[in-house]
Amino acid sequence: MKKCKKMTNHELMINFIKDLYPSEELIQLHQPNFSGNEKKYVTECIDSTFVSSVGSFVNRFEEMISEYTGAKYAIATVNGTAALHISLQLAGVNPDCEVITQPLTFVATCNAIAYCGAYPVFLDVDLNTLGLSPVSLRKFLENNTKSSPLGRINKKTGRKIAAVLPMHTFGHPCRVDEILNICNEFDIPLIEDSAESLGSFYKGKHTGTFGLLSALSFNGNKIITTGGGGMILTNNENLAEKAKHISTTARRPHTYEYIHDQIGYNYRLPNINAALGCAQMENLNSILKSKRAIANNYKIFALANDFSFIKEPNDSLSNYWLNALILKDKNERDNFLKELNNAQILARPIWKLMHKLPMYNCCDFSNLPNSEWLEERVINIPSSAKIS
Repeated sequence: MKKCKKMTNHELMINFIKDLYPSEELIQLHQPNFSGNEKKYVTECIDSTFVSSVGSFVNRFEEMISEYTGAKYAIATVNGTAALHISLQLAGVNPDCEVITQPLTFVATCNAIAYCGAYPVFLDVDLNTLGLSPVSLRKFLENNTKSSPLGRINKKTGRKIAAVLPMHTFGHPCRVDEILNICNEFDIPLIEDSAESLGSFYKGKHTGTFGLLSALSFNGNKIITTGGGGMILTNNENLAEKAKHISTTARRPHTYEYIHDQIGYNYRLPNINAALGCAQMENLNSILKSKRAIANNYKIFALANDFSFIKEPNDSLSNYWLNALILKDKNERDNFLKELNNAQILARPIWKLMHKLPMYNCCDFSNLPNSEWLEERVINIPSSAKIS
C-alpha cells in the first residue's frame, strides 16, 4: 500500500490560509471592507456638491476619531505622511536637525523627516514589540549626545536632536510610556507614528495620545480607509489650530479674500474621502473583533505547527493590523514567500531597513542586532477582516 506523503508545515499553513479565506482566488494581504454606509455617505457628499476640503463629513470624521482615541483634537489630512510632516514641523523639527527613529519602519516615517530638511538617526527595536527600544534610546542619549543651550546635540554630527519618533509596528504598541519618560528627562519632544495602530491601546490608553503629536493613516490597506487619508492627533489646542491652518495652505479666514500668512500645504482631507471614513468608523469595532479572531486562529495554528507568530506585547491591546510570522532564517523566509505567492496568497517580507536605502545610508545609526535579525525572518500573511 502506497504511503501518503506527510505535508510540510509550509503546505499546512497555505491550506490553513485558503480555508480562512475560502472564496478568494487571489488572497490579498489586507483588503478594505465596505459593509456599511459607505455608498450612502459618498452619495450624500456628491449630492451636497461639497466634495473637496470643506464639508460636514470632514468635521464629523475628525470628531469620531477624537472621541474614539481620546485625543482632544484631530485634524484630517490627505495622507498619513502629510500628518507626520506637519506634526514634526510643529514640534520644531527644522532643517539640519535630527530625529531619532527606528530603521524597521515604512519609508514614510523617514520621508516625513526629510521633508523638514532633517535627518533620521536609527536606533534598535525591541524583539517583542518591533518598535523603538527604550534601552537603545537611553543608551544613545547618554553616550552619544550632550547638552547645549540649543538643546540635545549629537556629538558625532553636531546636529540638534529635535524629536523622537517611534512607530507602532503592525499595530503592536511599543513601550511608549518609557520612551516618553526618557524624552521628558532629556527635554526632547515625542511624536508617535501611529499610522498602523488605530484601535491599539497600551496600558488602557490609545496609541498616538502619549506624545506631543501623532499621525494616523487611512490608506486603502489600513484598519479603516478613506482611500487615502491621515489624521494628526494632539491634546494641545495651540498646535491643533496651527496644524489646521498650515495644512489648509495657511489661508486666513475670510468670506471671499485669499490671504495667506505663511508657507502652507494643501494637505486637508477632501470631504468625499471623509464621508467614506465616517462609514468606516461606524464599523470599526466589528472590524477589530474580526481581526482579533483571525489573529487568534493564526496563533493557535502556529503553535501547533512549528511557526513563531508575533503576538501583542504585554500591557497591550493590538489591532493586529498585519499578522506576521518569524521564520528560522532568511533562506526559509525567501522560500516560504515564493510558495505563498505561487499559491496566489499575497505575502511579503518586512521592510528593508531604512539605513540601507540609498537616500538614508549617510544617516547616523547605532548597533542594530534586533532590527537586522527581524529583517531576515519576518513575513506578513493575509490579515483582511471578514465582515459580511
